[in-house]
Amino acid sequence: MQITAISGGVGGARFLRGLVHHLDRREGPATDAEPRLTVIGNTGDDITLFGLRVCPDLDSVLYTLGGGVDDDQGWGRDGDTHEVMTELTALGAQPGWFGLGDRDFATHIARSQWLGQGRSLSEVTARLAARWGLPDQGVRLLPATDTPIETHVVLEDPDHPADDGSPGERAVHFQQWWVQQQAAVPAKRFTVAGLSAATPAPGVLEALRSADVILLPPSNPVVSIGIVLGIPGLRDALRGSRAPVVGVSPIIGGAPVRGHADACLAPLGVPVSAAGVAGLYADFLDGWLVDTVDRDQAGARYPARAVVHHRDLRMRDVETAAEIAAAALDLALGLRAGGAA
Repeated sequence: MQITAISGGVGGARFLRGLVHHLDRREGPATDAEPRLTVIGNTGDDITLFGLRVCPDLDSVLYTLGGGVDDDQGWGRDGDTHEVMTELTALGAQPGWFGLGDRDFATHIARSQWLGQGRSLSEVTARLAARWGLPDQGVRLLPATDTPIETHVVLEDPDHPADDGSPGERAVHFQQWWVQQQAAVPAKRFTVAGLSAATPAPGVLEALRSADVILLPPSNPVVSIGIVLGIPGLRDALRGSRAPVVGVSPIIGGAPVRGHADACLAPLGVPVSAAGVAGLYADFLDGWLVDTVDRDQAGARYPARAVVHHRDLRMRDVETAAEIAAAALDLALGLRAGGAA
């Protein structure tokens, strides 16, 4: 069975770790050279810091599946030190709001060096995945695109009004809005530099076309999965896929499980609800896992083609993440077999 997943950062990485744990229990550890799980990772929040290319969502998947993530914060290396950032701050180097650990720096230095030597992001990601043992787990990690793309957030700028006297606008990198501003400044819209010219990375479309099951972990629907879907050809591949597409709601009880998905949905006019997020995937979504607290949500309208199942969606640890992943996989396999039990 070939599984393909489209993933963002922390929530996606934890779901994937649970999925691998479930597959190991059900099938035993991976033993052959063919991947059983292909992960298409978001690159829309990539950023260049201190001259180094940082890929936060790819790194969260690498570190989490590789057993080296800081589980308390969900990103970065476990037990890392911060001597380099301390010295950079003392030198007045900017930005000071994005914390990188010392061992984390090694990842970004290696990635930047290899990219500078002409390697593609796909090739670099494969090297990093091998370092973290992902192939040994039957996991192949692909960046959604090798084309450099970056998400920016357009904010109101009252200090620089437009010619008609209305508030002006300014754009900041997504990471500045997300990390430094904690998404507290309302976003007017999101724009992704380079997206229209981006092409799917090698293997991405094939992973969608050949999959038996396609899963959408509980990642941010706007700036994680949404960016991946915006790459030309990706959404069409999902619409035309022979595999059932099953997602897990990142919204529980009208609030994001973690992060600021509510602030991302607001400029789109999408309700902060499991049904609201499902509507963003309405043209290809076949199954949708929703938390039990939302079972009787008043006025909830899900895509007509999507089979909705309810269960506890709190990923408290690896075991509960594995149970959620198992439920998503079972729903997909049921749909593939022609049922929805």
